[in-house]
Amino acid sequence: MGQAGRRIRVVVAKPGLDGHDRGVKIVARALRDAGLEVVYTGLHQTPEQIVETAIQEDADCIGLSVLSGAHLTLFARVIALLRERDAADIVVIGGGIIPAADQPDLEAMGVAAVFRPGSTTTEIVDWIEAHVAGAAA
Repeated sequence: MGQAGRRIRVVVAKPGLDGHDRGVKIVARALRDAGLEVVYTGLHQTPEQIVETAIQEDADCIGLSVLSGAHLTLFARVIALLRERDAADIVVIGGGIIPAADQPDLEAMGVAAVFRPGSTTTEIVDWIEAHVAGAAA
């Protein structure tokens, strides 16, 4: 459960030009199956669209899936927009084809967790349930 006894709400998004969404759909389904509320924004979303959706949906977490190699730029923009909109309390996590060498840079900019190839859906669900604000409420 999330804040005030409601389920944790996660916006799952594919920012940028990636055209492959099988993995993100599998993650979204696993989150739903675990009892989380999931809003999947679809392919080709801009950081502005993602942040607007997260705010409108009162999201607790944003999960970004990037396969294109543009993760540093796209994640940085999402986090900057959240700060500009006074919504920096929304937890940002990411997954996809993200080199391990980029993880420290992502964490330094405010990405809470990175799930690279080989991560299981159970790991992702467990991390969100343990780390998203209000998850124990």
